[in-house]
Amino acid sequence: MPPLALLFLTLFNSILGLSILFPILGPLARELGLTELQVGLFSTGYALMQFLFSPYWGRRSDRGRKPVLLLGILGFGLSFGLFGVFATLGERGVLQGTALFLLLLLARLLGGILSSATLPTAQAYVADLTGRESRTGGMALLGAAFGLGVVFGPALGALLSRYGLLVPVYFSAGLAFLNALFVLRFLPESRAQETVRPPRVSPLDPRFWPLLALGFILSLSSVALEQTVAFYFQDQLGLTGTETARKVGLALVFYGLTAVLIQGGLVRTLKAPPKTLFFLGLPVAFLGYLALLFGKGYLLLTLGLVLQGAGQALATPGVTAALSLNATGEEQGGVAGLNASAQALGRMLGPILGTGLYELYPSLPYLASALLTLLGLALALRLQRETERSRG
Repeated sequence: MPPLALLFLTLFNSILGLSILFPILGPLARELGLTELQVGLFSTGYALMQFLFSPYWGRRSDRGRKPVLLLGILGFGLSFGLFGVFATLGERGVLQGTALFLLLLLARLLGGILSSATLPTAQAYVADLTGRESRTGGMALLGAAFGLGVVFGPALGALLSRYGLLVPVYFSAGLAFLNALFVLRFLPESRAQETVRPPRVSPLDPRFWPLLALGFILSLSSVALEQTVAFYFQDQLGLTGTETARKVGLALVFYGLTAVLIQGGLVRTLKAPPKTLFFLGLPVAFLGYLALLFGKGYLLLTLGLVLQGAGQALATPGVTAALSLNATGEEQGGVAGLNASAQALGRMLGPILGTGLYELYPSLPYLASALLTLLGLALALRLQRETERSRG
């Protein structure tokens, strides 16, 4: 099997384990007596560690991709296992209140430190194996792996939640350890082991910072949605915890399937340049946020998710490919690390933005995300004008 196909399976397994938790985290938190803001802090802490450590792991992967990828996957499994143990103690009343919250937060911080090695290493791996003409399609393949994981993960999480809300947590941890064995046995190294320190890449480099800003905007707006969608569906539709897990799980199946079809098929077939993907994706995502803002009923809310997912699926590989194409061969790991860090910054602030606004008024996170998407479109237009001036 080709290395890119093996990497696809590796990332699919990773996002499957993560997305299993999407429909159950909200009801699980309420069962443990945690607030929406505390749930947001879990994700914020996780993303803070990714923001801090992704550039390091990206540079470190330039000395060898496979060991760093393995470390990220194993760290994910360890952190989810600890999260499950602490949550179990919370369900049994052994841990409560602040002690429970802090231990769960500690597990998430550990996971953020170690699992932040996965994404930049995977992006640099793709850059090692693709030429300039096929770079966008290669990065879209990573997005398709994520999307396919989101198709099956929430549905599997909803199914497993019938046996208890913590069953999906332990399943995710076990899946990560199996994924690590798969990588160890089958995935080849994409570059020779090196001892020379790779060059440090500045986030203020004019080749990179506008694209990093656009990636941050895309991440921030989408994460504000993701962190509140289970609460939103439950409150808007008057659902129980179990009903929320099932209905949100089904909606996220359509969300992920849309991303798979676009990134695994449309983007790779069109072979469009990155800028085209920006200008297609951002308006579609904006329409999705509007549907969530004004939609009533399950079908319209699900449509909003699907449109947002379609826009995100178009624009995100455009950002990743453009960054990689602007970097030299020695800078691929460093640039991938900066890209992962910018996205992690969005994931760090997104939960606070989303859950904080949600506590003020449930539709505010989607209004904020819509406005951020318009800001991203304005930035993309500026990038286009600057490119045309430099060519003229």
